[in-house]
Amino acid sequence: MFDAYGVHEVKSLDEMADTMELFSAPRRVARAGGGIASVHDSGGERALFADLAADEGAPFAAVSEATLARVAETLDPGLDAGNPLDAWGTGIDADRIFRDTFLAFAADPSVAAMAFVVDLTRQGEPYDAGYLQVAKDVWAATEKPFCVLSNLASAVAQDEATMLRDAGIPVLEGTVPGLRALKHLLDDAAFRERPAASVPEGGAGATDLPEAPITEIAVLGLLANYGIPVVRTEAASSWDEAEAAAHRTGYPVALKTGDPKIQHKTEADGVRLNIRDVMQLRSAYDDLSGRLGPAVTVAAMAPPGVEVALGVVNDATFGPLVVVAGGGVLVEVLKDRKLALPPLDEAAAMRLIDGLAIRPILDGVRGAAPADVGALAHAISRLSVLAAEVGDQIEALDVNPVIVSPTGCVAVDALILPRER
Repeated sequence: MFDAYGVHEVKSLDEMADTMELFSAPRRVARAGGGIASVHDSGGERALFADLAADEGAPFAAVSEATLARVAETLDPGLDAGNPLDAWGTGIDADRIFRDTFLAFAADPSVAAMAFVVDLTRQGEPYDAGYLQVAKDVWAATEKPFCVLSNLASAVAQDEATMLRDAGIPVLEGTVPGLRALKHLLDDAAFRERPAASVPEGGAGATDLPEAPITEIAVLGLLANYGIPVVRTEAASSWDEAEAAAHRTGYPVALKTGDPKIQHKTEADGVRLNIRDVMQLRSAYDDLSGRLGPAVTVAAMAPPGVEVALGVVNDATFGPLVVVAGGGVLVEVLKDRKLALPPLDEAAAMRLIDGLAIRPILDGVRGAAPADVGALAHAISRLSVLAAEVGDQIEALDVNPVIVSPTGCVAVDALILPRER
């Protein structure tokens, strides 16, 4: 819900205060895609700031070589130009160095917002000198968002912080809450630049669940009606039917128990994959039918790829929600999942995919070709239409795994738990 409506989630009251302070200033990030530029008076605090920014996902601006050259010209000898920047050298002419480096950063189009990261301890009199005046000069010289961020909230001299606030300059009190507030400011720009969501077309056919008991084949058929690719699957209740189905499907095939009471086939040792000929099929069928009953499904083998889990859950507050997760047998162990309010267009579906921890795997690792992420986003969008149209009849829908390969994606197993009426 927060993603759908651009709500910023905070983890502490300190973060809420810093975020409200930053958003209370009139300045907003002009365009998405930029990052933070920060200037520090301590190399150690700069390193801490960089580490915590990585932890919080707050990006630094990738400033140009020309900007770095301009920064280098103003620094004391021995200091390295970079972002984040430690600008404290000899202390001689420090105020000018701070101002000039900020002006260099402000001119770089990759810089979306700037932070003067110093321990805002008492500067002393006169008040028109030191860090207070540097901050006021930078604030006046640029229209980009700018703040003073103190790493140590307990060290902030509140009277001097008030002077900055009276000048319109946000003062953030704490490294982590300040960083998260800056990230919220960047996220706000990304949300404002989202194109208007397009409403996906509805599904094909009836908007009612199949008659109970709902078999795997019935669920796959429902998915196919909504435009979600599924493997070819046939039901069989005897050896002769299983052999004929495998012949029509073409080897290799997968053989699975067809008992609708068995919800998790793998846990019941009810799945055999990569069956390559009739002899292997006979052995597999005899084993499954002897332990789990004669009903089976025969399915085409999906191409190798990355396993993703899709689903629908019915939340007591928000109703049907779409689930996207790292899939396969480890789905409950990894707990790598994202949820969204349906319906979703493909851009919203792509944001869910991008939020998964397994996302880099989809781009190809160790020589593997990239998976067709666009096909996965399309399948998620179509699943969201199903959730919007029949989700009120579903307690849970589990489509796991969906195999995402370089040539597309395909659902190979699915389960529905209908809502009790």
